[in-house]
Amino acid sequence: MGTLTGILYACLVAYGTGWYLGKWNGNFSLLLFLLTLVTLAYWLAERFVFLPRRQAAASTLATQDATRRAELQRLGIQQVDGNVEEARQRVLAQPWWLDWTAGLFPVILLVFLLRSFLFEPFKIPSGSMIPTLEIGDLILVNKFHYGVRLPVINKKVIDNNPVKRGDVMVFRYPVDPSIDFIKRVVGVPGDEIAYINQKLSVNGQPVPLKALDDYYEEHQRSYAKQFQEDLPGSGNGAGAGAAGAVVNHRILVDPSLPSSYGMRARSFPGSENCRYTAEGVTCKVPAGHYFMMGDNRDNSEDSRFWGFVPDENIVGRAFFVWMNFGSLKRIGAFQ
Repeated sequence: MGTLTGILYACLVAYGTGWYLGKWNGNFSLLLFLLTLVTLAYWLAERFVFLPRRQAAASTLATQDATRRAELQRLGIQQVDGNVEEARQRVLAQPWWLDWTAGLFPVILLVFLLRSFLFEPFKIPSGSMIPTLEIGDLILVNKFHYGVRLPVINKKVIDNNPVKRGDVMVFRYPVDPSIDFIKRVVGVPGDEIAYINQKLSVNGQPVPLKALDDYYEEHQRSYAKQFQEDLPGSGNGAGAGAAGAVVNHRILVDPSLPSSYGMRARSFPGSENCRYTAEGVTCKVPAGHYFMMGDNRDNSEDSRFWGFVPDENIVGRAFFVWMNFGSLKRIGAFQ
């Protein structure tokens, strides 16, 4: 078993190294699920096979020692050398390959349950959500906000809150589901979303903008035009554009860029619902899908480029920055 455990750990190290070096895309949810199953198997084997065997061997050792001492005492020998308790503890001790498998099962199980059903940490890898989220922000994602989903297969089994405009959501990238993306929901099923001349409209209603002070981008070492966008958050479907609570959040826009910067007609599921012009794009959001955009409007690959996010790709709602090692003032909730 020690050899088998060594082989398993070697495979784990090789997989993690290749993942870190970018040789292949890893699936942490699947990896954690497999680690939980493997350590569970070792834990069950330890509880019902290996530990009883060691306990039986320790009991036999103690019985043999007691028999030996009784026989020596019968022969008149009172002083007997040897400490059987020390030998018994060595027999009962777990071998290394059980310490590093069965011993880790409770911890891995706890992490698996917390990450699968409650909260998942996520690191912001790019500047597409500046100024709301900056590169290096470590955030928490609420996994049960939109409903309980089975890990690995991501199938929803219990419904919860509906997705609303203005939510900052983590989802599996439709082009490559092994990659997680984070963007803001600007369109829910039934909405008509237009981004024309760098202005957003929901169901024919322009989303109000208010100019703010320029934003200094530390990674770019430059200033960017910053606005407050008042996105209608509640209400679902066409005609609900101006209903319900408004989500106030900041965006960046570069007026010097063309209106349809980087956008062009392309093929993706539901692309027939979109119209591309020199001024921008207009899309009708199909049932069970969402239209996502980054707050850094001219530096974000989002639904304008690769289409809609299906409901089954949802990971959870992002809500809190728990650490940024470069700027502790970043810690806190965000809109």
